[in-house]
Amino acid sequence: MPKKKKFSFKTAESLKDAIISLLKEKGRPLLLREIYHFLSIPSELRKEVRKLVKQLVEEEKLVQVKRRKYGLPEHFSLVKGKLRVHPEGFGFVETEDGETVFIPPRKIGKALDGDLVLVRIEKIAKKGPEGKILKVLERKRKYITGYLVRRKKFFFVEPEDPHLPFELYIPKKRLHQAVPGNLVVAKIIQNTSQFGFPTGEIVKDLGDPEKLETHTWAVIYNFDLPHEWKKKARRQTKRLPEEVRDEDLEGRKDLTKVPLVTIDGENARDFDDAIFVKKTKDGYTLIVAIADVSHYVVKDSALDREAYLRGTSVYFPNMVVPMFPEKLSNNLCSLNPLVNRLAMVVEMHFSKQGELIKRDFYPAVIKSHARLTYTQVKKMIEDKDEEVISQFKDLYPMLQDAAELAEILRNNRLKRGSLDFDLPEAQVIMNTRGEIENIIRRERNRAHMLIEDFMIIANETVASFLEEKGYPFLYRVHDKPDENKLRQLFEIFYSYGIQIEFPKDLSPTAFQQIIKEFEGKEGAELFHSLLLRSLKQAKYSPENIGHFGLASECYCHFTSPIRRYPDLVVHRTLKRALKKKKPPYTEEELEVMGKYLSERERIAEEAEREVLKRFQAFFMRDKIGKEFEGYITGVTAFGFFVELKEYLVSGVVRLADLTDDMYQLDEKGTALIGKTTGKVYHIGKKVRVKLKDVDLRRFFINFVLV
Repeated sequence: MPKKKKFSFKTAESLKDAIISLLKEKGRPLLLREIYHFLSIPSELRKEVRKLVKQLVEEEKLVQVKRRKYGLPEHFSLVKGKLRVHPEGFGFVETEDGETVFIPPRKIGKALDGDLVLVRIEKIAKKGPEGKILKVLERKRKYITGYLVRRKKFFFVEPEDPHLPFELYIPKKRLHQAVPGNLVVAKIIQNTSQFGFPTGEIVKDLGDPEKLETHTWAVIYNFDLPHEWKKKARRQTKRLPEEVRDEDLEGRKDLTKVPLVTIDGENARDFDDAIFVKKTKDGYTLIVAIADVSHYVVKDSALDREAYLRGTSVYFPNMVVPMFPEKLSNNLCSLNPLVNRLAMVVEMHFSKQGELIKRDFYPAVIKSHARLTYTQVKKMIEDKDEEVISQFKDLYPMLQDAAELAEILRNNRLKRGSLDFDLPEAQVIMNTRGEIENIIRRERNRAHMLIEDFMIIANETVASFLEEKGYPFLYRVHDKPDENKLRQLFEIFYSYGIQIEFPKDLSPTAFQQIIKEFEGKEGAELFHSLLLRSLKQAKYSPENIGHFGLASECYCHFTSPIRRYPDLVVHRTLKRALKKKKPPYTEEELEVMGKYLSERERIAEEAEREVLKRFQAFFMRDKIGKEFEGYITGVTAFGFFVELKEYLVSGVVRLADLTDDMYQLDEKGTALIGKTTGKVYHIGKKVRVKLKDVDLRRFFINFVLV
């Protein structure tokens, strides 16, 4: 056995250095008792050494391998990442570098689906790296939703998420009067129980799983969406005025006589933006007025902290989880018709060709002259509906000018390469009893485009101004597409006989040309969708890399501060810039905020998709046996996905239900090919299907081919 060192450490830091030096010298992880032995640690100091070792682990200078075994990070190939657990028990960790590490069931330990984990790569198999989870760095899943069941005298929660391959045992005293058969929210209070799986406690009984509202609440808890207001935020909300006061008007331009209007959907309740257009002898004047939320919500106040935590409002077909309390979002900061409201204004002057000649920014008080809907505006500017025109005869000339300017701005944007994916978006039609009547394609008409065009130009104008002034703020950025992903996509196109030349430069204009290739072709929407998936996701960042999708060199989000926190950040920055005061945020703060707010946006999108998936299953359950036309939108080793033409609903045709042949996935993973018949089912193929069944536990919609 190697000779022991004599204990001679005067400070905690020198002992820490000695532990690290010892592990470097040995070149392998050591047990705590080995560290005591080699460093001659007296028994009375061992407790202190354990504390120091724990500190070194927290500082990430040491890695804990087992309960009492430690090594240096360089002893292992360690990676961090997000765990995804398969229903069969194994998992994959998606690392920060985009690598995927396979985790066998026995090496997942106590980690749950969605957790941020530390993984040791133990071997490189043919299919890629394989590892073991050493530590849960961040427990992402706070709650588990599932069905409360009773077996004899014991109670269990069966998680509805197939990625959680275990049940929770609920002791009677932890039931809190929850009713068996109901959908409930539980939390893990112990990792073991007498039944071999975790012990839990009921947090909330969500109610009858036959009700849609129950499932919306299940998603809110699954995604841990903040939905309750803390006491301080409630108190602050109460102190806010009911309406705009005289003292709020100081230093503001009075635009109450300007016929600004809001244009939104029929069911909208919060109105962020109002517009006004005037034709001049030189071109056009556009005024975009945005609710001045920052006047009422002070940086670092209780309401501000709550809004940042949420990051965004989340919209479901039957409810909204708002970023601000209703008093602000639906009243004081909503540009409701015929009442005074505070706004931040972007005034833009354009030439007849739509070139920005002059811009101005200022706080104002406005009075919306009408709450218009997209349908009403479309009827006026596109359908020339006399009845609606006469209803809004005073505003109609202004709306005609607005439509004219919007078209000029849109054409200019498309000329520079801005991408216009007109992809179908599902709209759930609910009746007064809270039941689903239909799931249709959300309309996108000229009125929608008009508002879209004006908001984009306002966002660009604010971003350019702040960049010129040198103020740090949150850009909305969108990186260039990944060339390898795009090449894989082109392979799919070639396999379907679509001959498109791969672009020499990945510019927005080149991408726009690809989109044009599909115009008028069958399945164009699907191929547009595949192209969109090949693009990177837009995000928030203090570093400007431009916005690829909009072909914009400088872009931000400014126009929706009621429902998006990054817009509020930009409002505060703009106000400081106009007064030539110190910026409200540093680059370092914005870096952290950008990452967090981008993540909140992704979580909100995932939650909205999950609710839609549940609602689609409920909508289809009374249509079993009916036949539908559809397109294949995705192919896997277990079958293929079909999107229906009649309803905006997707389901799966399973391999087990393709009984006429043995089908195998091709090398590219884009088609299933019959061994005997040579029959091919590929992405984009038109099919006729019959609804076989709907699983209201897993929300699977299963079709069979007709």
